Amino acid sequence: MTDKQAWDERRPGERYYLVREDILPDALVKTAQAKELLARGEVKTIHEAAEQVDLSRSAFYKYKDGIFPLSKLERERIVTISMDLEHRSGILSRVLAMIAGLEGNVLTIHQSIPLQGVANVVISVETSLMGDPIGVLLDALREQDGVTRVHLVGQG
Repeated sequence: MTDKQAWDERRPGERYYLVREDILPDALVKTAQAKELLARGEVKTIHEAAEQVDLSRSAFYKYKDGIFPLSKLERERIVTISMDLEHRSGILSRVLAMIAGLEGNVLTIHQSIPLQGVANVVISVETSLMGDPIGVLLDALREQDGVTRVHLVGQG
């Protein structure tokens, strides 16, 4: 078995390439353009976006999940953090304000019902505007009054 075959068996569909736009097929470039139109709100439907860039909807659907602008991939950094918070008024609000103060954008929050005076909170935070997102964020959370445990669940 060659190295390439071994790679393909371990990670099917997960190989990425950085390719200049001018050598991409038109359908891929037009799919990226259509996605940008949709993201900016210049069109409301996939049909409108595909029509505006002269692309079939079937080609759009075929390629939409496989092409992204490099700048978007570099910017999007999401961390998911689990914390235990003491059951006292205002602790979660202070945690959220601290995250916002560090330029973090809270995407999701899940809080359990407090048991024995402690509630578990799992939050996902988009950290693209933060300088050193994970280290600074985790340290700041650990220093917050009422936060008894902080654990990084994942990042992407």
